[in-house]
Amino acid sequence: MPARESEALVLRTYPFREGDLIVSFLARDQGRLRGVARGARRMKSRFGAGLERLAHVRMFYFQRESRELVSLDSCELIESQFSVVSDYSLGVALDFLAEVSEQLLPEHEPNDRYFRLLLLALDWLRQNGPAGLWAVLTYFSLWAVRLGGWLPDLTACQGCGVDLPPGETAYFARSLPGLSCHRCRPANSWSMAAGSRDIAAEMQQVSLRKLEPRCWDRHAAADLRQFLWQRLEEHLERKLVTAPVLAQL
Repeated sequence: MPARESEALVLRTYPFREGDLIVSFLARDQGRLRGVARGARRMKSRFGAGLERLAHVRMFYFQRESRELVSLDSCELIESQFSVVSDYSLGVALDFLAEVSEQLLPEHEPNDRYFRLLLLALDWLRQNGPAGLWAVLTYFSLWAVRLGGWLPDLTACQGCGVDLPPGETAYFARSLPGLSCHRCRPANSWSMAAGSRDIAAEMQQVSLRKLEPRCWDRHAAADLRQFLWQRLEEHLERKLVTAPVLAQL
């Protein structure tokens, strides 16, 4: 079995046999993998705190082509999220990041842009705390949809193809991949304010750290987040467990 070493982010763990864990992790050079961490549930585990949710680690493991699960040997903690999980809202945000990543990313497909997106989001939460919650959730959601290849043109109506006038409300529905103008508005649709479309355009042009300062409370770009979460759910073909929890914060 070839021994491997990868920079990684831990996405999820769940019990396996007595004292063991199954670990889903995103390796920077190999994509999403799953492995067995033997003895990880025991008090004196060699993994320590390295298998906590979204821990940034250097993972050491063995891999056989004929086996679905790799064998985890040990890990070195690079950065933990301990400072974040003490706040309930930030803890739910971590759950959201992990859930989307676990469901969105195929196994064994490296995605360095997504890896860097996760690192950026985690660093932002550690530095800004609850004040940075809604900005990072919006930015991460938009780029997760875009990197998945599902972000439509938010400047034109999906029905008639006409450019959406600046300052005018647009509309969206689960049955449509993009936005509609007032004339093409589908039944039972939701509205998206022009300001939210402006935020989406800005986020596609500049880094999270360079966004124009604004009041980022739970109402800011809430319609944009709802649209993005619907896009994720449509393509993942499942409901996001953490999205409604976030919406109720």
